[in-house]
Amino acid sequence: MKNLLAALLLFISGTCFAQHTDINNFLVKESLLKNSKLAIIAADSLGNPIENINGVYTFSISGFTQSLSFNGGVAVIPLQIDKSTFVYIKHQNDNGTHSKLLYVYKKDGDLNPFTISRIFLIVIPLIIIILAFAFKRFIYIAIILLLIFFFFSYSNGLNISTFFETTFDYLKNLI
Repeated sequence: MKNLLAALLLFISGTCFAQHTDINNFLVKESLLKNSKLAIIAADSLGNPIENINGVYTFSISGFTQSLSFNGGVAVIPLQIDKSTFVYIKHQNDNGTHSKLLYVYKKDGDLNPFTISRIFLIVIPLIIIILAFAFKRFIYIAIILLLIFFFFSYSNGLNISTFFETTFDYLKNLI
């Protein structure tokens, strides 16, 4: 009887103090330790940090699944960044998929993450293709520009599958 009472008390106290907070938006900054790592900061819809997020949340970082431990609303990604690169961070919960495409510029040991608007991934190739169809002389230049665009993206960590995944996630969230 005592074991049953203790188990019931433990179950009730566990459900009373359990935290169920979803991360629906996040910010990405350089880690405070300046160790070539990025930190994910849980934020509200206005971009203000939420400090009461604690626990383990699963993120997909450039195609790799990582369980990140949040403490005070901040989690550090364990992967170090050795050169400038694209980073695609995605988190999925009950409210949907939340993702960001970043270009992390590394200079002199400092990381500067810039959020890339995914509309540019659609608009830039479309403009080049439309110009190629509008001006027949522009076809060879358009092909060269598209190859340069895709080569730059690929050489900096944005492979074609991540490119399409980012684009489709963006289009899906528009609807």
